[in-house]
Amino acid sequence: MTSHRVLESIVATTDVHSSFDRSLPMLAHLHAVRDRALVVDCGDFFEGSGYYRLGGGYIERQALVLLYDVIAPGNHGWRHHLDPDIRSLSVCANTIDAGTGEPLFRPLHIAQIGGRRVGVTAVLGEQAFLTIPLADRSDHAVLPPAPALEALWHRYAEDIDDWIVLSHSGFQSDLALAAACPFISVIFSGHCHSEQYGPVRVKDTIVVKGYEMSAGYAEAAPDGRHWTARAQVFTEPTAVTDPVARLSAQIQALSDRLAMPLGALAMPFRDMPLDRRELLTQIARQLRSHLQVEAVVLNETCLRPAPLGSVLLERDLLAIEPHANELVYATLPETRTWDAFLGELALPLGPLVVARDPRVRRPRRTITTQYLADTFLGGHWRGPKLPLDQAVQAILTGQGGDVR
Repeated sequence: MTSHRVLESIVATTDVHSSFDRSLPMLAHLHAVRDRALVVDCGDFFEGSGYYRLGGGYIERQALVLLYDVIAPGNHGWRHHLDPDIRSLSVCANTIDAGTGEPLFRPLHIAQIGGRRVGVTAVLGEQAFLTIPLADRSDHAVLPPAPALEALWHRYAEDIDDWIVLSHSGFQSDLALAAACPFISVIFSGHCHSEQYGPVRVKDTIVVKGYEMSAGYAEAAPDGRHWTARAQVFTEPTAVTDPVARLSAQIQALSDRLAMPLGALAMPFRDMPLDRRELLTQIARQLRSHLQVEAVVLNETCLRPAPLGSVLLERDLLAIEPHANELVYATLPETRTWDAFLGELALPLGPLVVARDPRVRRPRRTITTQYLADTFLGGHWRGPKLPLDQAVQAILTGQGGDVR
């Protein structure tokens, strides 16, 4: 129970992805509203920028412990939610220990908000769970969200006036979840990175999403028997005080390290937004040609789009390739045809970039990321490993012949 503050609303962020270049408005706002609002996050607070690559999650952990009351686990940064300080903040209704069936996290947080007894829980989408690196989730399992929430509702229905769900499933999935679970008052949505923020009402349930990458938040408050909600952009603070000022100084120290130049950008990439598919296509073609493999298979989402200038900076490189992927040699299973295999990969991973030897009807020897090989190919790969960011840097700075 939250007892030392008089809470009037819930403020939710989502998919921050370690985006701290312009994070001061977010940090200052959350610190300012904590007296009156329960502060929550819908997942993927970790991973996605050079701040995470350099800091290893240290800044993210400080921000969560300092500013947040309740957080949902996302597929990015999953292992951090198992650390004691972050686990104490995490709730989830549908993730369990695969061996015992016991919940991995406490299922429910209860708070008094606007004079009502409010239960806050979370769900992780089944598709999102499957994108967690296999080594991090091998002992874990995910249950279908709607039945898990319904079971929790039956258990606590007499004790809770309103139900709030932090969902890391995607906006369209959350609209379906609202229809399946009409007892929910508000679903704060995450995971999808779509342009749909809401609020959208499904009968008596509101689905709303905050702006991602530290840009904004969603807020919901009780209004009589119902709730109202909105999505809002963070604004520049008029004043910054400790402890936000101290945290901001640590972020600035990492920002200074990220400003190191790595080389002039090749003309096709200068002064424009990065086309990550084109970049991956060049990488895949170079790798297949130089290393004489039958195919190269990469998922488009292993890179992120970013605006570029005339010089490649460390922050640019780590923003484009924030996940420290490594390229490995992998063997495709004989049990699936090439087209069926690509179709199965595209379902959880999204669009693929493929460079294939046209002379080989059914490629088996490929280069792909270790993440993809571990998660979808049963760990059948071998080294030596090539850091993907090394290949990205070589192409962007016109040294494509060094991608090998």
